[in-house]
Amino acid sequence: MMKQKPKTRRGRWFSWDPQWRFSIWYLVGALVLLSTWQYSLGRFSVRTIPYSEFKAALGRGEVTECYLREDEITGRIQPRAEAAQDGGTNQVTAGPAIESTNRAPGPAGPGAPAAKESKNEFLFRTIRVQDDKLVEELQRSGVKFGGVRPNYLQQFLLVWVLPLALLFLLWGALAKRMGAAGQSVLSIGKSRAKLVADRETGVTFADVAGCDEAKFELEEVADFLRRPDRYKALGAKIPKGLLLVGPPGTGKTLLARAVAGEARVPFFSLSGSDFVEMFVGVGAARVRDLFQQAKSQAPCIIFIDELDAVGRQRGVHIGAVNDEREQTLNQLLVEMDGFEANAGVILLAATNRPDVLDRALLRPGRFDRQVVLDAPDLPGREAILRVHAKGKPWDPAVDFHRIAQVTPGFSGADLANALNEAALLAARRKANRIGQSDLELAVEKVVAGPERKSRRLGEDEKRRVAYHEVGHALVAAANQHGDPVHKISIIPRGRAALGYTMQLPTEDQYLMTRTELKERLRGLLGGRAAEEIVYGEVTTGAQNDLEQATGLARQMVCLFGMGDQVGLAQCGRPMQSAFLGGGDGYFQRDCSEETARIIDEEVRRMLDQAYQEAREILQSQRQLLDQVAAELLLRETLDGPAFYSLIGKPYPGHPSAAELSSSPADPKQ
Repeated sequence: MMKQKPKTRRGRWFSWDPQWRFSIWYLVGALVLLSTWQYSLGRFSVRTIPYSEFKAALGRGEVTECYLREDEITGRIQPRAEAAQDGGTNQVTAGPAIESTNRAPGPAGPGAPAAKESKNEFLFRTIRVQDDKLVEELQRSGVKFGGVRPNYLQQFLLVWVLPLALLFLLWGALAKRMGAAGQSVLSIGKSRAKLVADRETGVTFADVAGCDEAKFELEEVADFLRRPDRYKALGAKIPKGLLLVGPPGTGKTLLARAVAGEARVPFFSLSGSDFVEMFVGVGAARVRDLFQQAKSQAPCIIFIDELDAVGRQRGVHIGAVNDEREQTLNQLLVEMDGFEANAGVILLAATNRPDVLDRALLRPGRFDRQVVLDAPDLPGREAILRVHAKGKPWDPAVDFHRIAQVTPGFSGADLANALNEAALLAARRKANRIGQSDLELAVEKVVAGPERKSRRLGEDEKRRVAYHEVGHALVAAANQHGDPVHKISIIPRGRAALGYTMQLPTEDQYLMTRTELKERLRGLLGGRAAEEIVYGEVTTGAQNDLEQATGLARQMVCLFGMGDQVGLAQCGRPMQSAFLGGGDGYFQRDCSEETARIIDEEVRRMLDQAYQEAREILQSQRQLLDQVAAELLLRETLDGPAFYSLIGKPYPGHPSAAELSSSPADPKQ
């Protein structure tokens, strides 16, 4: 039986391997380089002379040998010089030709002196001219001559190969650029999802703290992907979609990365804005391509961050409708729960604007579960601090429970930032470990902003700021339900604060009574009341206090039903999402002009009453006001235990804070 030649994968008898391509190009390049080198060497080592000079040298017998080509003549010339005496003057003339040593000497002219052989022999080349008697002259002069066969290889390489190679290289470069541009245009409908392997995330559920309920929901999804038989035996179906909802910085993306690290399945990650383009239909094409890739990798997880960029409500826009975004949303709805089942594909999405999402996107069958990630409570903040504290050198006396107590409302990102700021502060003072004071200063920096040491205040302005801040602190200390004073400072911080009074709660609080809100109004207006009591006039320093107090009073009347005249009617709607803040009292009015006038009168009455109560408290404690202000001017910073010791009251904060802050503050701080 005849043995057949092995075929390649394309059915050919010859395999055009990359190694063969490299060898052939290497051989061609070597030939071109060698030919060019020979040609250049010949060009630069041979002297080019005119044809007339060649004929003159031939007549003098200086041409020893030559080779005739079709278009040029090459050879060797050995110049000879004669010395003659003429009229007592040495004159060098060109004598008759003298034969070289390799042939018989030729006739010399009459009376010619003996010639001396020159050593300036050189190779020559000249352009051949139509001369029928050239061969006869060469024979008569006894020159060794002959014809040269043309170098067809050199001519072929120089005339054909080299230009064609340059053209091919130029054509290949242009084709590559045009192909890349064409490919980018043709791939505009391709999905931009990034396939993340579990080993690349570096995050597991052990690295996530402060959201135990959300972790439990997602752990169930990861367990179903790892062991689906246990759930299928009971007829259970895994949710098709899970929506992570929460304020910014609460760990939605971090939790999704932890799912990728725990599930051990392909994980596609992208943002909602990756679907949106200026061309209509591109977003829908990318959605189709994304789910097609996901089905080929099933079981897998798709994570879409910032879902509100593509999932906003349809038909509620003012002006022209964005057809591209709506078509993208429609395609996403069809892929999630359309005619074809997406077996093994779980969609995980995150947003902080659930109020703007389309209702069809939130119904069961598409997003079956909504996992809420809110700001962590006290145990959650302490757990987050301990997670982010791993790998850092801490002082043994550091109390993370105390830091968790003084950081209510902090998200996981805020706590991680505070720990990083503490490490930077410790490095700034060249310490080997991070101490409790570094953490306290870091929290203060995150809350109030960095110190503005370059902003120098005059003595009178500094004294006004001291009385203003002490007024806030004394009114807050007189309140029965208010948060304890944590620190008073007249060191400028942030963008506009010339001083600040920091109040921190001792525990998490989710509801506030009417009495507590009125006490907060009283504390906000205490600084302005202190300025008026001491100086008889007020300054612009209370601008932020008045803004906060007005917003709080308006919320009490319009949203919380705590007004005497308006009653229980809610007269406004917040203009922002609950997860992005309420806008400090700014909301859309939902009442008549007459009701709005009543609201303004009631807000003014609340503010006037709170301001009058703050004045009465400070007037009754005028001696303490002067005493604490003088101490604050001396130290520039008073912590909570020091302030309460000056006014003769026990510090209501954490017991360990009094021990850590027992030493007086540095005036240079």
